[in-house]
Amino acid sequence: MNDRAAFAKMNGLGNEIIVADMRGRADKFSPQAAINLAQSAETAFDQIMVIYDTDRCDADYYIEIINRDGSLAQACGNGTRCVVKWLNEQTGKTEFTFDTIAGIITALYKNDDMITVDMGWPRFSAAEIPLAVSVADTSAIDLHAGSSINPIVKSPSVVSMGNPHAIFWVENDVWSYPLENFGPELEIHPVFPEKANISIAQIIASNELNLRTWERSAGLTRACGTAACSAAVSAARTGRTGRNVKVNLPGGRLIIEWRDDDHVFITGPAEWEFSGFVDPLTGSWTRDTALTGEAI
Repeated sequence: MNDRAAFAKMNGLGNEIIVADMRGRADKFSPQAAINLAQSAETAFDQIMVIYDTDRCDADYYIEIINRDGSLAQACGNGTRCVVKWLNEQTGKTEFTFDTIAGIITALYKNDDMITVDMGWPRFSAAEIPLAVSVADTSAIDLHAGSSINPIVKSPSVVSMGNPHAIFWVENDVWSYPLENFGPELEIHPVFPEKANISIAQIIASNELNLRTWERSAGLTRACGTAACSAAVSAARTGRTGRNVKVNLPGGRLIIEWRDDDHVFITGPAEWEFSGFVDPLTGSWTRDTALTGEAI
């Protein structure tokens, strides 16, 4: 067996992604390899999407998602689009079903190079998000940043899209809030036993909002697909928007549709940067085909 696995450095609206192809192998991609890759400017990432074979008859592949610190994430919409673009290049297929620790998700590669992912359905109960306390109404919970008398942000909507999110609604431009200061504190707040992604959202129109996200175990990100889904769903749930929403992120725009069957669909692009081969134990790597999606 070749010690190195094929990989691609990609991004989804600036959300830095590594796709590691471990199909046909018996070994695993190690947390230390992820930590080592995160240290290099060329391979710095928000998430690594590792593709494995699966024995499930209802899925094509298993995807494992690894954060910069080597911990596992449950879901990543932008990363899943990158996986679809990679697999489309390798196999020619356009429809995929993936098994993840958050459940089964499906995806479609479109002719216009846009990719749609079915992210499943939102979870609103405190136990499913999860929260450490019982909360009857998760559309606005008792949580704030800054002083209780004059908080910077307060009363977020909380939801799980396979991972926990807190969405703080703001009136002013999302760039005017020091998310980099209070995001790290709220991420690890005791109310979130599995930590949480912290976002600030501003409603622009009945079908549009602006969003910034502090991603758990990753930090500030230019785009977070599950945060976009969570914000769109929470906006519709609280009467701020309809169920089809354009979400403007620092890296670009995603289209979110919360359908009548309760499933949330995310549509957006994925972009190649370079490809190569990586040692899944140590993270050492070599570049292969620069700045192209050519199959390797």
